[in-house]
Amino acid sequence: MIRIGMLHHRKHPESVIKSYAYAAVAKAEGTEMIYFSPGGVDFNTQTISGFEYKDGEWVEGTFPFPHVIYNTGSPEKLAKSNDIIEELKKTIPFTTHSIGNKMAVYKRLMEAGEFTQYLIPSEVVRGTNHFFSFLDAYRKIVFKPVNGRKGKSIILIERVGNDFRVLIDKEEYLYTYDELKAFVSTHIGEEDFLVQPYINCRTKEGSVFDFRLHVQKDGEGKWVITSIYPRIGAPGTIVSNINSGGSMNYLEPFLKQEFGDDYFNIKRYLESFSLTLARHLDELQLQHFSETIDELGIDVALDDIGKIWIYEVNWRPGCPPTFYLEMDVVKNTILYCSYLAQQQSPMKGGGL
Repeated sequence: MIRIGMLHHRKHPESVIKSYAYAAVAKAEGTEMIYFSPGGVDFNTQTISGFEYKDGEWVEGTFPFPHVIYNTGSPEKLAKSNDIIEELKKTIPFTTHSIGNKMAVYKRLMEAGEFTQYLIPSEVVRGTNHFFSFLDAYRKIVFKPVNGRKGKSIILIERVGNDFRVLIDKEEYLYTYDELKAFVSTHIGEEDFLVQPYINCRTKEGSVFDFRLHVQKDGEGKWVITSIYPRIGAPGTIVSNINSGGSMNYLEPFLKQEFGDDYFNIKRYLESFSLTLARHLDELQLQHFSETIDELGIDVALDDIGKIWIYEVNWRPGCPPTFYLEMDVVKNTILYCSYLAQQQSPMKGGGL
């Protein structure tokens, strides 16, 4: 029987809400799932101390090394045990590998060339002169952290006569040149920020929106679409992220409402784009790092002339927050784990 290790920085699975879903689906698919943290690894005996879900509860025990590891949890917290993780990787396949931050993905796609037409011009701010040069070129820009997450700290800035309109969350400010210069200087002194021209992607009613394209690998190692859904920003905001007060909708009704008879072509356009980009990024990951990717959350805009623009690509997108899709995500992950395990030759501590 294939043994899947669910690696998390937290020691006990009861503190990880999704652990039960993975254990249940693993059992239903005829596999075994063991939850463990880096501290439970014993290289001398090729065993792990962890937990197995059995008869309605988590039971602690010692188990042979897994045949494949689904590495979840916080990358930052798991990094503290990097030596253990790197040693495990020498003999056991891991499902998930980092594709880097926004600019790393941007540069990789730019260098490869195939998707450059979909990339929003993006530059890491090198100083206030560089910032104002970019603003002069595009007039209306987005200023956001390179390592930002969940739509936080995204700021809209545009020139209004001799002054500058600055929108932060729902609060709007009018800055002079000197005030904006001090504002930018403070922010880039604390962390890396990037600038992009603003893409106009709004509903008929004027709310900002984007699309989340959630793709995964299945039990044959092929890319499949888990879900595509629009995210609509709260009134007065420039971000559509759910964590920033945005909402979401079903794809087809939204497209019919916003695009009428063109809805079907746009739906097919988004579907084709999501799979093509996922395959391309997978190939680049293999070329650059000899790794493969298992799951992506691709955020795109559709501007007022119907062109797709890539906002960002997330390598740990999480489950869609509604539509009852959690089990679809879990099932694809478990099936992909089984696929990876079957690609490996039998390892020490237990054969397939």
